[in-house]
Amino acid sequence: MYDPELNQYVEETRAFNQVLREQVVMDISTPEKVAAARQPMQDGGPFASVVLDDVAVQRSVPGPGGDIPVRVFTPPDVRAVYLHLHGGGWAVGRPEMNDVSNWDIARGAEVAVVSVDYRLAPEHPYPAGPDDCEAVALWLLEHARAEFGSERLLIGGESAGAHLSALTLLRMRDRHGAQESFAAANLVFGAYDLSLSPSVRHAGDSLPVLTSRGIDDFVGYFLPGRSVEERRAPEFSPLYADLSGMPPALFTVGTADALLDDSLFMAARWSAAGGSSELAVYPEAAHGFTGFPMQMARVANERCLRFIARGAAGD
Repeated sequence: MYDPELNQYVEETRAFNQVLREQVVMDISTPEKVAAARQPMQDGGPFASVVLDDVAVQRSVPGPGGDIPVRVFTPPDVRAVYLHLHGGGWAVGRPEMNDVSNWDIARGAEVAVVSVDYRLAPEHPYPAGPDDCEAVALWLLEHARAEFGSERLLIGGESAGAHLSALTLLRMRDRHGAQESFAAANLVFGAYDLSLSPSVRHAGDSLPVLTSRGIDDFVGYFLPGRSVEERRAPEFSPLYADLSGMPPALFTVGTADALLDDSLFMAARWSAAGGSSELAVYPEAAHGFTGFPMQMARVANERCLRFIARGAAGD
């Protein structure tokens, strides 16, 4: 299931999970509580972020609902462009919360990072967010070489951002015949079955960060009024899509994540459809763990960086 070498980090990871259970209680049961959850986290908390205004450039890209803000990191040498889609259950989150990791990726893999500030539910339910991501992907397809000096494109994101990355790849293939436009996909603890996979249904409130009820609430804001069966449509749940022609992908997930099965199932279907699929499972790691100050996160992030660098180099 996972590299036995990771066992040396399990106790630290379990201890951090206990901190998460005590400090991270996200209630998004009403739209008002969603709005409150969007407020910046307090400094020093497990989700605290550092905003790198000195190296990030705010730009905008034309989109179907108006200009789409994007946050850009450009290292001295650019071999490819990495389209990054942030997490947050399609309802919270901003590109800024990934500033440190995106700048690390930009420098370490020599890629320009373009992180999309897509429209959020419940104010903007499906298809607003996916439409914005698709629009930025199309813009990069046309402008990446002129803007960044490379037309080689990569894509990736965390949680809802991994889901949106998969949808964007499918849209590029099915709507634009551009299935070869992205050379690699870095998909981190994504949600791929919006009818709720078995691990989500069985999680209850036993795991840190994400509960079954919380995930169902997020999906309800993103797909209001849709039945469980309707949520399985491929345009919503990429697990049920034809996955042929997808680029090489790295799937990252922890065993203490309610979305564990989403990555296990998606990696298997990706591979069965003929794609190159790497599955990296981290013992006892919770949802969002790659953003936490612990060794398991360091190992996972280093593997993601190596994967992105290989994609940028064409290896």
